[in-house]
Amino acid sequence: MSHHLDSPIARQDIRLDITDLYCFRGERGTVLVINTCHSIAGPIPSPGFHPEGMYEFKIDLNQDAVEEVTYRVKFGDRDSHGKQQLTLFRIDGADARDPQSPGVQILSGSTEQELGNAAGLRLWAGKAGDPFWIEPDLLHAVGHVLQDGTIINLQGWNPSRAKNLFAGHSVYSLVLELPDGDLIGSGADRRKINVWAVASLATDAGGWRSINRVGLPMIHPLFTQFNEELGNRLNAGNPLDDFETFGETAIKAIAGAVRANGTADDPEGYATKIARRFFPNLLPYEVGSDAVFGFGDWNGRSLTDNAPDVMFSIATNSPVRLGIGKDSVTSKPSKSFPYVPRPSA
Repeated sequence: MSHHLDSPIARQDIRLDITDLYCFRGERGTVLVINTCHSIAGPIPSPGFHPEGMYEFKIDLNQDAVEEVTYRVKFGDRDSHGKQQLTLFRIDGADARDPQSPGVQILSGSTEQELGNAAGLRLWAGKAGDPFWIEPDLLHAVGHVLQDGTIINLQGWNPSRAKNLFAGHSVYSLVLELPDGDLIGSGADRRKINVWAVASLATDAGGWRSINRVGLPMIHPLFTQFNEELGNRLNAGNPLDDFETFGETAIKAIAGAVRANGTADDPEGYATKIARRFFPNLLPYEVGSDAVFGFGDWNGRSLTDNAPDVMFSIATNSPVRLGIGKDSVTSKPSKSFPYVPRPSA
């Protein structure tokens, strides 16, 4: 799992459970995607997007782990045809950090409908296939390595029988494509940014509670499979505070795994370097470039990048392979907007 059903709070209403964040080059500009409301949780009375929630793409433009731009989407109730009205807002500067800031309305319309403006910005929200894949037996084995400080125990596991837990499952996708000018400005053709996403729920007191926060993939499977309170905490807070808040926990888990597997002479030193890579929990991307989430570089994340192999291997300092890949996804992503797979029949 990348972020699927990652904490007790997120499981209370899966419409606010962000399963994955993607960032890649599209037909016109930079594409940001979040998926939510996964079908693996079973049927719910009103699937889709929470009408009392808000979904935000956060963008750090100057490498300080603080958002300078927020794109916020709010939804209405489902109608008799299962569609929801939606509105997109942009918030800039210091206001981008304030969930109460109203921002500027950019677009409005309905789910299952392509929306856009004259500048080339596009938005789509609706039901889609899940492009992510995971092998459940290996997932749990790696979870124990990080939790218990043990060797990777794959006794009895055969990669030839590996299966994709999410094959045939659906999500609700929110796809935002931003023209380069919205992120770069004038006089440049490239810019390094950091991206994360937040799903929040309105509180009775008039505020907002962060339910899910997503940056890098696989952070929760590495550290919270057997520590659910940590999952709740990771979904709150701000990226700028991540290393101070979670660094010690991550270093201890990674060092224990590396020590048990004998893959570094200085387990704590290796673990500290990796924890500093993981936190702040941000997805880096160079605007205008092709996305690749690999071993040598993290530059966005495409819909077909093998994030589990990368993150499991880096965290344990050992080669870890699921035995499955993008071919295990039932419905394939598209090269055309809105890019996400169609929902399986």
